[in-house]
Amino acid sequence: MSRINDFVVRFANVNGTGSASANFLFAKSVFRMGIPVSAKNIFPSNIQGLPTWYEVRVSEKGYLGRKDGIDLMVSVNPQSFKRDIASVKSGGYFIYDNTKPLHDEFIREDIHFLGIPMTEICNREFEDPRQKQLFKNIVYVGALATLLNIETAVIEQLFSEQFKGKEKLIAPNVKALNLGVEYAKTHFSYPLDFHLERRDLVGDAIMIDGNTATGLGAIYGGATVAAWYPITPSTSVVNAFESYAKKYRKDPDTGKNNFSIVQAEDELAAIGMAIGANWNGARAFTATSGPGVSLMSEFLGLAYYAEIPVVLINVQRSGPSTGMPTRTQQADYISSAYASHGDTKHVLLIPANPTECFEMTAAAFDYSEILQTPIIIMSDLDIGMNDHMTPALQWDNNTTYNRGKVLSAEQLDSLESWGRYRDVDGDGIPYRTLPGTHPEKGSYFTRGSSHDENAAYSEDSATYVRIMDRLIKKHNTAKSMIPRPQIYQSENQSKDGVIFFGSSMYAVEEVLDIMKADGNPIDAMRLKAFPFHDDVKQFIDAHERVFVIEQNRDAQMRTLLINELEINPAKLIKVLNYDGTPMTAEFILQKLNVYLFQPYN
Repeated sequence: MSRINDFVVRFANVNGTGSASANFLFAKSVFRMGIPVSAKNIFPSNIQGLPTWYEVRVSEKGYLGRKDGIDLMVSVNPQSFKRDIASVKSGGYFIYDNTKPLHDEFIREDIHFLGIPMTEICNREFEDPRQKQLFKNIVYVGALATLLNIETAVIEQLFSEQFKGKEKLIAPNVKALNLGVEYAKTHFSYPLDFHLERRDLVGDAIMIDGNTATGLGAIYGGATVAAWYPITPSTSVVNAFESYAKKYRKDPDTGKNNFSIVQAEDELAAIGMAIGANWNGARAFTATSGPGVSLMSEFLGLAYYAEIPVVLINVQRSGPSTGMPTRTQQADYISSAYASHGDTKHVLLIPANPTECFEMTAAAFDYSEILQTPIIIMSDLDIGMNDHMTPALQWDNNTTYNRGKVLSAEQLDSLESWGRYRDVDGDGIPYRTLPGTHPEKGSYFTRGSSHDENAAYSEDSATYVRIMDRLIKKHNTAKSMIPRPQIYQSENQSKDGVIFFGSSMYAVEEVLDIMKADGNPIDAMRLKAFPFHDDVKQFIDAHERVFVIEQNRDAQMRTLLINELEINPAKLIKVLNYDGTPMTAEFILQKLNVYLFQPYN
């Protein structure tokens, strides 16, 4: 039966051959035809030469998570042919470069093989060696346009936008596109039994990757300083911040930069610089991944105990150690929540898409200054480095920054006495000063060692306990400020519930729809922050079993829930994926069904 706007295309290429831009061109073309689409780039950690894959899911229903099974495989990498052919669903299609014949060992009787002599076509039609290589990718995009009913005018418009200012590149790209179009029309029946039809289903959504949205969020959050050390997959956060800062952080009169970006010698130096800049009154941040968080832990403890604002972007990847640096996971929750030695608890914000990356990063600078503590954004590689269809970014131009309890010179003059670490309001948050505010008053020694309410050195046990108790009071105060969890039903409909967070949202929301359609609805909650709001405990208490869905081996979020909320471990059931690829709805359903269709203990 014909399937309209509901299929998965996977591209198998060689890393470093220019295929990424062509594959993204395909995904954007679907998006421009008004059809929801999601794209996942699965690439190696080396620079070039190894296999890379790019998956595009087309879903009229708007499901944006990965889906098991490939309907159409475009493979131009002989190294991965065997694996690529095996991944195609029965009845699906395998497109390949048949300039050289396909060996008999690769033939499957239950799928369709569509050969296109991409190398031969490009060698015949183009003289430049680089074009001969690059345009093979555009030739298969052209063939897909015919086979899947993509409007070529849409692709040509994307060429015009991509090569604005470089118009001489448009004509050869259009030529390569049409070569693929004409070959497919001449040699194949088209369109395929699954294909596209124009819709108007994307509204005001945009396509953007999470790291770019995060960098822009830092701009709108008022950041002027970024100190960093490059690490996959967070490097493009600072790259994006720099590109926007060059546009929006220029003095209009002098043209001088009103921002500073420092590439430090290592992660320790990077966060130290960011903490120092915040102490001095700037809004500063750093970006890293799991290995960087490990190295930054001592400085995070300093910022927590000395109560200095700082924002840290953690774009998580597979570990431990170097792990798989270009694969996604949600495996830094315990290390981030409790980063540093001793009793330390940090505030975590957990975005699920690029829009939330933008919003939470912008808000993080306010939270950090209000609470006078580090705020850690828990993104991941899937969100950060993949382009997502996501709600348009919104900003209220009347927004003013909340710098928290910062004393002015006038306020200092009116005070009879002041202590840097005194809690005068009962919320655990003291008042601070910025260097240079007053010529005589408001100075103090910033201590990472034990101190009293006036910032004086102290090893008195009772004083230490008072300071530590106040810090946990401040941590609890954060619950009323940071985002509450999203609850997916107004009233509970089932004895079971699911808790999930971050990029798992895409797959879990699809699962919720499938289960509801099957007459087996299940209640759900998406976590957005740590410490946990009271709603989280209430949700767990209201259900007999709660499945905690996460992308790590050791059930780290489940551990946090048990530890922080004193939950009976038997009540929280693990649903874990840690193979480095984004979770699928099929995987979750398979895991849930083991329990849902068995009697309760």
